[in-house]
Amino acid sequence: MPPSHKPPRLRLRVTAAAESIIRGGHPWLFADSIREQNRPGLTGELAVIYDRKDKFLAAGLFDSDSPIRVRILHAGKPETIDAGWWRARLDRALSRRRGLFDDHTTGFRCLNGEGDGWPGLVLDRYHTTLVLKLYTAAWLPRLDEIVQLLNTSLPNERIVLRLSRNLQQIAATQFSRADGQILTGPPLTGPVIFQESGLRFEADVARGQKTGFFLDQRENRRLVETLAGGRPVLNAFSFSGGFSIYAARGGAISVTDLDISAHALTSAKRNFQLNQSIAAVAACAHETVQADAFEWLAAAPPRKFGLVVLDPPSFAKREPERAGALRAYARLAALGINALGRDGILVAASCSAHVTAAEFFEAVRHSAAASRREFSVLQTTLHAPDHPANCKEMEYLKAMYLKVI
Repeated sequence: MPPSHKPPRLRLRVTAAAESIIRGGHPWLFADSIREQNRPGLTGELAVIYDRKDKFLAAGLFDSDSPIRVRILHAGKPETIDAGWWRARLDRALSRRRGLFDDHTTGFRCLNGEGDGWPGLVLDRYHTTLVLKLYTAAWLPRLDEIVQLLNTSLPNERIVLRLSRNLQQIAATQFSRADGQILTGPPLTGPVIFQESGLRFEADVARGQKTGFFLDQRENRRLVETLAGGRPVLNAFSFSGGFSIYAARGGAISVTDLDISAHALTSAKRNFQLNQSIAAVAACAHETVQADAFEWLAAAPPRKFGLVVLDPPSFAKREPERAGALRAYARLAALGINALGRDGILVAASCSAHVTAAEFFEAVRHSAAASRREFSVLQTTLHAPDHPANCKEMEYLKAMYLKVI
């Protein structure tokens, strides 16, 4: 289409309630909050939102197929969103992370979606590989622009594209993009090896969960290392054994990885092999158990543990699942406490955004009280510093540490 025939800028007016929410800093505008639109919008284009007095309210990326119709980029006074604006926004996010990690940690989050002003987009670094994951199709028309910006600001060997499941069809049919696609750089020959706190891990950046590893649990893994000395450790829902290797370096006498996935347990074995040069890891007995964690714990483990880590997948992906999730967390905590010996430590984590930290902590406390064993709360934790959250939908991670007599 010739420049002279470009459509007018997409203009939206929203409900009074939505105006208040946007002014309060929330980064989403839902479709049912739009009361007026000057024309049909195209996915990925910039939408400008005006208030009831026809004054600028916000601007964001339009997604014609999502209930979250606009991902807010900027609210307040008008700004020109151009290449310089994007560069400055990336620089601000990267500057927040300067000083957080030393040379012994080469895996961390560079952009955390809404928390860094890049709604629906996350960027993780694994050594020299960048993994860009999208949760809204609104970024797909801008991929070339984003890749150019990343290559300028973040030296890397390759950039890998990951897509949430709901985007994969539209990405393939309309944009010729695929989950796991290499956007720039050489092809992958296997998992990417990176460091975290001096430990080595593999990340399946093309097909693994999230972007290949659970980077958000780094601070909790570090805490587990400080608590594991002299204890037999159970790591339930172990995935690729991250908690276990930290526990081994911390002096655990044994570590049991429990997961229903044979693929995950094989990865855990490889991660242990990657760290055999560390004397404490080499000295720690490591076993894997492939089983459903609830069933295995309910059947009474063959021995008691000194530290139990419970880090299950989300039990509530939608709000209607919240009540059931709370019951599941309480039951899991009860099973974990039952597997602890005297003076044992329970580490219970949740990644369900629909369950608040207060609700989760209360569910764990309730199970501890119901066990009729004396207990004390050692500490609670929330998000890692490279995973900032600026709205309740992003406040998903929480963990509680209990000592049980």
